[in-house]
Amino acid sequence: MLATGPSATQRFRALGEHQLDYVTRRFGLSAEVRRTVEAVSRVLPFRVNEYVLSELIDWQRVPEDPIFQLVFPQPGMLPTKDLRRLSALPDGSSPEAREAVREIRCSLNPHPSGQMELNVPSVDGLRLSGIQHKYVETVLYFPQHGQTCHTYCTYCFRWAQFVGDPDLRFAAAGPEQLVDYLRGHPEVSDVLVTGGDPLVMSTERLRRHLEPLLAVDSVRTIRLGTKSVAYWPQRFVTDRDADDLLQLFDEVVASGRSLAVMAHYSHPRELGPDIARRAVARIRGTGALVYCQAPLIAHVNDDADVWNELWRAQLALGAVPYYLFVERDTGPHEYFKVPLAEAVRIFGDAYRRLPGLARTVRGPVMSAAAGKVVVDGTVGSGQARLFQLRALQARDPALVGRPFHAHYSERAAWLDELQPADTVPPDLREAFGTAAGPAPRPARTARSFV
Repeated sequence: MLATGPSATQRFRALGEHQLDYVTRRFGLSAEVRRTVEAVSRVLPFRVNEYVLSELIDWQRVPEDPIFQLVFPQPGMLPTKDLRRLSALPDGSSPEAREAVREIRCSLNPHPSGQMELNVPSVDGLRLSGIQHKYVETVLYFPQHGQTCHTYCTYCFRWAQFVGDPDLRFAAAGPEQLVDYLRGHPEVSDVLVTGGDPLVMSTERLRRHLEPLLAVDSVRTIRLGTKSVAYWPQRFVTDRDADDLLQLFDEVVASGRSLAVMAHYSHPRELGPDIARRAVARIRGTGALVYCQAPLIAHVNDDADVWNELWRAQLALGAVPYYLFVERDTGPHEYFKVPLAEAVRIFGDAYRRLPGLARTVRGPVMSAAAGKVVVDGTVGSGQARLFQLRALQARDPALVGRPFHAHYSERAAWLDELQPADTVPPDLREAFGTAAGPAPRPARTARSFV
């Protein structure tokens, strides 16, 4: 059964590898689990908090419990050879240990889909820190003090933001460069404030990043990418500046902008506590919209019933089911990946049983270098069976909405593992069809991308 605690009165406290003694005493981590957490957290980030520990994890089901899998490092997240290498280096501060950690991180594709190459804009030859111009109308903004989270997801595709390596981190000290860039690019109507999680910031600090955007007339939508709704709903209900935060939301909406809270829910249990549901109600009370999205991940939510329950719970709260993503090819991808064929089956099974108002959700969706690609299903049979794909969003707007096909594969788990069909036009083939078929991936460095 779930542990319970006074979630409404908790104050936030981050717990990491240095607090494992406390977590072990209170929740009974086994020696084996603790060794795994200590080893993997030398490479990948680990952070949790009291609310997640006491309200969301079912400690009687550990280690199989999905929320435990979601936040605690697992044995399969790093190759066995890398775990052995780390175990043989007891002094984590030695030059040899630091080099081993760096090499392992670089092999995990820390910035997938060309994020550091394709999306970072330049002005007068200078790259802008903490800004990505991903699509014509959309800019991503990474405020420096929002580059952490209340708890880290073990599968997070932005894990490189959290490991303390400045070469792997996106961050902007303030909004000045962003505002100047937006004024020079009036085609940008949407700004996604992301991280990390911008809602780890105090309301006063968040205001300094949002208010300047309201002076740019061409910005019509502000999005806040956040997992706080699941991992620390107190941010909207009982934190000392929760009311101030909602007032800020009110002001953004009153300015005539659309404010969208892009809520990251991975499992229906995250919507179970009363305070989690109250958080959604309070956000919606400001006029902000709540859109819900998360990736499909093995060991956590690779089950159609789980997604159907999650989307129905979101709809019941007045939130919008938005995206089911495919887990990106970075970090512990081999542990969490779900083959595209299985993803199509899970999504279809869950989607067919939804009421009409919840069929706003789209998936399975891959956020690749060229854009977002949805796998709509399969066509044909036998040797002629194909995946039917479509570009939902693209760096090149001419590609948006266009369907194409790739040869069916039981093993492929990402776009570059698919073989494009012969009928795919050259521009779509160049943008999205990059592989000769499913094959083992070579080791990558921090500067090499698909």
